[in-house]
Amino acid sequence: MSRWPSVPLGELLWPNTDRIQLDPDQTYAQVTARLWGKGLALRGRVKGSEIAAAQQNRVSTNQFVISKIDARHGAFGIVPAELDGAVVSNDFPAFNVDPDKALPEFVAWVARTGWFIAICKSASEGSTNRVRLKESRFLAQSIPLPTTTEQQAIVNRLDQAAAAIAARGNAATAMVSEVEATMRAAFARIIADAPRVTMGEIAPLVRRPVVIDPAQVYREIGVRSFYRGLFERRQVLGSDFDWQKLFWVEQGDLVFSNLMAWEQATGLAQSSHAGAVGNHRMLTCQADSSRMSPEFLYYYFTTEDGHREVLKASPGTMVRNKTLSTKLLPKISVPVPSLDAQLWFDSLQSKARAAKATQAEATAHLDQLLPALLNEVFG
Repeated sequence: MSRWPSVPLGELLWPNTDRIQLDPDQTYAQVTARLWGKGLALRGRVKGSEIAAAQQNRVSTNQFVISKIDARHGAFGIVPAELDGAVVSNDFPAFNVDPDKALPEFVAWVARTGWFIAICKSASEGSTNRVRLKESRFLAQSIPLPTTTEQQAIVNRLDQAAAAIAARGNAATAMVSEVEATMRAAFARIIADAPRVTMGEIAPLVRRPVVIDPAQVYREIGVRSFYRGLFERRQVLGSDFDWQKLFWVEQGDLVFSNLMAWEQATGLAQSSHAGAVGNHRMLTCQADSSRMSPEFLYYYFTTEDGHREVLKASPGTMVRNKTLSTKLLPKISVPVPSLDAQLWFDSLQSKARAAKATQAEATAHLDQLLPALLNEVFG
């Protein structure tokens, strides 16, 4: 950063307050500042009558807006054209950018650097839950400032890089979507004429009670919502369990959280979960290996049809009462094609997982490219 002169932010930005009286019947766009330098976005569109304050501040394209509360967490950015005329509270001061000294696009890129977030952190003060940005201290901070010609060259370079990275990321996302669509189509073909069998017959609920040893440490598992799999909740000494009943989990178990199955809290136990335990809320079903592949069965429950069956077996209208019934779970009917067809689909799933893992790794690499480039440009 030393190759360019250091200039106080107060010479580039000046406060601009466009205070307006809200019309209760008019619809206003509201702004949210995303954390860690990710810029401004539309929070929502609401009627003036739905906003608590009678007055708000109107912002304009290319202004710099910062959250007093979350500035230290990178909540700020340049107002994009689509948010022109949006409103913010007093907790989001807006600043005009002096076009003779700094390009708004350049300021936007500077604001994505780690050191700019550090500037905002140093300009914030207060107790733990009341830390706020001090505008005077913020404007006294300095940033490196090349000429506007150099700024434009930097903006062009970073914009081109960002577009290329976004295109590669979009291609990766499209590939994953294509793989998932192929999987859904293949699954639909396999089960089209398959007989349906109840869970009670093909994958009954199995309980393996744990005789708790007070001196033993147990790994307790849980199930994440939205099919995000099993996880280790905690490791607990047996003596710390008082009223809870525990049950062993084995590899290949289909595990439902009876409280959150309606929210897709269903997972398949892997080898790493063998020897773990679940509490009475974790319902474990063991597939008949001579007729049903656990992987195939789990995939079924991730489909719309499978989830619909879980919802039917989870009576109740309120979230806290919507519990998967141990009486209705065994009555759920599932498609059971030939075991050979299931295993073929499992091999397809394995290939799909490998392809998605490769894409995830590539995407993670892409996520690091832009920060690295920003560091190269700004130091």
